[in-house]
Amino acid sequence: QVHLVESGGGLVQPGASLALSCATSDRTFSSNALGWFRQAPGKEREFVASISWNGGRTDYADSVKGRFFISRDNSKKTVYLQMNSVKPEDTALYYCNSGNYYNDNYYPRDWGQGTQVTVSS
Repeated sequence: QVHLVESGGGLVQPGASLALSCATSDRTFSSNALGWFRQAPGKEREFVASISWNGGRTDYADSVKGRFFISRDNSKKTVYLQMNSVKPEDTALYYCNSGNYYNDNYYPRDWGQGTQVTVSS
């Protein structure tokens, strides 16, 4: 199982920016697609963003499109989520994962433990 470690979460005011990181020592990192999901209290876990193995393709949930940006650095085995113009409804536990694209959809396989993001004034 791949070991993924998220960091960068915290308390942030509405409208501010926050950057999440997720690092791994997995040797197959550069061949995997990567993604971010989130889960708010009392809600189901939901897709946020994903990125293909070479960064050539990115996908976003409608709720974050234009505000959040996913990127990766294969040399550092790290995936990032830049969160801009955050809203209170972005409050959630954010999970990174590795997986694959199949039939035009991203399927997560291995998960990190999550990092908490709280948006509040």
